[in-house]
Amino acid sequence: MSQDVESRAVELEIHGKRRVFDVDDPVLPDWVTEDALSSGDYPYKKKLKEEEYLKDLEALQIELVKVQFWLQASGGRVMALYEGRDAAGKGGAIAATSSHMNPRLTRVVALTKPTEREAGQWYFQRYVAQFPTAGEFVLFDRSWYNRAGVEPVMGFCTPEQYEHFLKQVPQIERTIEHEHISFFKFYLDIGREMQLKRFHDRRHDPRAVWKLSSMDIAALTKWKDYSEKRDRMLKETHTEHAPWTVVKGNDKRRARLNLIRHILKTLDYTGKDKEAIGELDDKIIGSGPHFLK
Repeated sequence: MSQDVESRAVELEIHGKRRVFDVDDPVLPDWVTEDALSSGDYPYKKKLKEEEYLKDLEALQIELVKVQFWLQASGGRVMALYEGRDAAGKGGAIAATSSHMNPRLTRVVALTKPTEREAGQWYFQRYVAQFPTAGEFVLFDRSWYNRAGVEPVMGFCTPEQYEHFLKQVPQIERTIEHEHISFFKFYLDIGREMQLKRFHDRRHDPRAVWKLSSMDIAALTKWKDYSEKRDRMLKETHTEHAPWTVVKGNDKRRARLNLIRHILKTLDYTGKDKEAIGELDDKIIGSGPHFLK
């Protein structure tokens, strides 16, 4: 077990009740197990069956390969960013999207903490440097929207920097539209008990424990703060030229399928098979802040 994960129990208030959650306890509390899938008003009582998921995913991944050939032929550019709470399934959604695409033309960008030099730059500068060139498909595992969530909640930016970001980002994203980059913004949302379950799963899986950081543990008591920042971010940066697509992620399988379908339905690529793409599940995926209401 990694020694980098600090062992401690935290007291949480969930649905008006005081709960103690110890991520190091190998036994997951019943109140987490019983409510995980339904948390956050999730609309399904059971996860999608694996056989159905894999069948649909294969068909969608074939379409994504067509997208890549189309990008190569047309010189088009696609950029998608994936935001959401910790353990919302961003990495898995990115992997499902990109795993069968040509790695020479597909890039996953997951920037680390800025260097001292980068910290002195224009905030967007190191992100702009990662934008796609002709024929590329770029996927951001978190993005400049760190400044709308993690940074203000955890005190990594000043209130002035936060407010300036919210005013500036719609202008930056208008430039992306003017550059004719096909641009997708995904926010993956999960319920609180589901987040706790996934943290616990990571803590007790030697293959995944590296995914659980001290920052995750520190954020456990800041659920409300993150919710407030999420709501403001969606409200102020959901625009006609750069809309947010919100995906309910308690069931990773449904989330991944609907996210990929949205990309495929939006792009006008050569050889598009609408039947293979299928229909979006409007219980799982929707546009803008109103979808979470």
